[in-house]
Amino acid sequence: MIQNEHVEELDTERLLIKWRWLCPQILTAIDGNEFGDLFLRDEEGRVHMLNVGSGEFTLIAESISEFKERSRTHEMQEEWFAASAVRLAREHGLLPGHNQCIGFSTPVVFAESGDLDSAFIADLYEHVAFLGDIHRQIANLPDGSKVRLVVKKSTGDL
Repeated sequence: MIQNEHVEELDTERLLIKWRWLCPQILTAIDGNEFGDLFLRDEEGRVHMLNVGSGEFTLIAESISEFKERSRTHEMQEEWFAASAVRLAREHGLLPGHNQCIGFSTPVVFAESGDLDSAFIADLYEHVAFLGDIHRQIANLPDGSKVRLVVKKSTGDL
């Protein structure tokens, strides 16, 4: 989980190493949610959301002040920060700490993804990189395609 007081400590480049195929520009992490999704500021001051579950990189605000203002609304708390899902996860004992997030045994991009029963506490850097690699590999497949996951240990990327 990224806590606002620790966001400056994050190594954005390390977080995005497996996502550069999708977001190659210079970015700085400014916030995140318990599921590893990242809110990133570009050089022009605009804010983008990297949804690591769906593999989407979206411009969500023209400035940090607009992002902060919109993030206080109930609608954006649900959409960007998954507030209801976070409450459920906490009820299931899932409380990510600093540089941790909630992951799922089968990533949520796949139809076979489970519910909170398959959730676990993951290292933020490892989990975000893992999902970036998966999304890169399936980026050009049509929705509904069948895939077979083969996980191999990476050599020195992190």
